[in-house]
Amino acid sequence: MTSATAVDVPRPVRRQGDRVAQVLTFAETRCAASGLRLTPTRRRALEILVTEGRAIGAYAVLDRLREDGFGGHPPVAYRALDFLVANGFAHRVEARNAYVACTDPGRSHNPVLLVCRACGMVEETRSNAAKEALGAAARASGFQLEDTLVEVVGLCPACAEDMP
Repeated sequence: MTSATAVDVPRPVRRQGDRVAQVLTFAETRCAASGLRLTPTRRRALEILVTEGRAIGAYAVLDRLREDGFGGHPPVAYRALDFLVANGFAHRVEARNAYVACTDPGRSHNPVLLVCRACGMVEETRSNAAKEALGAAARASGFQLEDTLVEVVGLCPACAEDMP
C-alpha cells in the first residue's frame, strides 16, 4: 500500500468484536473510495483473518469459506487472500506459509513480522532501523528497493519461558 487514507482504524480496541467491525468498516470505506470491489468472499476472508488473530493457511481460510457457502475450490481462497495482501489488509507470512490480518491497515508501512517457531504466533511491529538498513544495503548494490516485509523467526515470550 503506498498511501494513507483519511479513514482511520482506532486503536487500541478492547473487544475482538469491535476490532472486527472496525476493520471491516475501514476496508469497505477504503475500497469504495479507491474503486476496489470488496466482494462478499474477500470481506469474509478478511473477517476470518481478523477474528483468528494469528496467521492461518489458505486451506484453513478455504475451509471456513466453504462452511459459509463461498465455494470449496482453492482459487476462491487464494484470490481473496491475494486481494487482501495487495491492498494492505493482510500480510503473507512466508515462514509459516500463512496469512495474517494487517494490524495497521491504511497506513503506508513496512512491517516486521515476529514469528514464533513453536506456537505460530505472529506479531506485527515496525522497525525503522530495519527498513533503513535494508535500504542502505539495496542502494549499495544498486538494487532499487520497492517494498520490504521482514520476518523474524524465534520464540515468543510465552514459548521462550517454557523452553528449558
